[in-house]
Amino acid sequence: MNIAIVGASGAVGQELIKLLEERHFPYTSLRLFGSKRSAGTKYTIRGREIVVEQLEHGDAFKGIDIAFVSAGGGTSLEFAETITKHGTLMIDNSSAFRMDKEVPLVVPEVNAKRALEAPKRIIANPNCTTIQMLVPLKAINDLSPITKVHVATYQSASGAGQSGIEELLEQTHQFAEEKELTVEKFAYQLLFNLIPQVDQFTENGYTKEELKMINETQKIMEQPIQVSATCVRVPVLRAHSEAIWVETEQPLTVEQVQEAIRHAKGAVLMDQPSEQSYPMPLYLSGKDDIYVGRIRKDLTNPNGIAFWCVGDQIRKGAALNAIQIAEYLVANR
Repeated sequence: MNIAIVGASGAVGQELIKLLEERHFPYTSLRLFGSKRSAGTKYTIRGREIVVEQLEHGDAFKGIDIAFVSAGGGTSLEFAETITKHGTLMIDNSSAFRMDKEVPLVVPEVNAKRALEAPKRIIANPNCTTIQMLVPLKAINDLSPITKVHVATYQSASGAGQSGIEELLEQTHQFAEEKELTVEKFAYQLLFNLIPQVDQFTENGYTKEELKMINETQKIMEQPIQVSATCVRVPVLRAHSEAIWVETEQPLTVEQVQEAIRHAKGAVLMDQPSEQSYPMPLYLSGKDDIYVGRIRKDLTNPNGIAFWCVGDQIRKGAALNAIQIAEYLVANR
């Protein structure tokens, strides 16, 4: 199998390279593509030096079986035809094709079989917050169909890419040195602050990030689940957190939900409040699974369950999910 990574020098691209190694993904050849700025950069992978090629229109993807694309929505839209025209399967990490009816939107733990149906030779990776939420929601939905979800996200600086991480670190150093803080990547100072805006606002008062969670959940789950989301940027370097309230058709006990999460693929139960054991991003960055805790009954709704979850935005929220899609396709080809 011949594979490629587009956007190899970015945070997700670098994570893709790490995961190919960690998970021993089977490939014969690997090519790396990037912008004019990153072209020429060299990486040593599996003992072989690979040079990043500049992404251009042409026939560079001829003979490539799978291309992992993580270079932004504009790049995905512009180069989709170039990447797929010779039959290459494009696994796209941007929002460009997520709501396209002919493009499957896949979280392997939830709807892996959809990856087998890609008429445009494109499979979309959902938004990081959607992926994180749907791994535990799938386990709950299997107990009783979900009718409504309220979610508040606590999204780390890494969600804005490497530059987001660097700005938070820079602000930390500047504060310690009593210097003026640099504010460029985010609308406001992130250090010691919460910003209740991720992405741009739309006419109905919700941000694009919040609408992604709403629309993508319904497409992936293939149910008319009502979703309301509030997305917040927090001064955490890496790994997102979410507070989620779920309403199901039938009432569920805390024990039922805990047991379902305990056995759910891609989820880890961390729920011992008496021992102060619950998921926190500081300790779960770099982990593959979604960690779930604080499971409790919603005191306002007999059919409601509330819980808290944490997941690494760069891994399961992006690179790992893409790799898992490819692994499923390899296993079922």
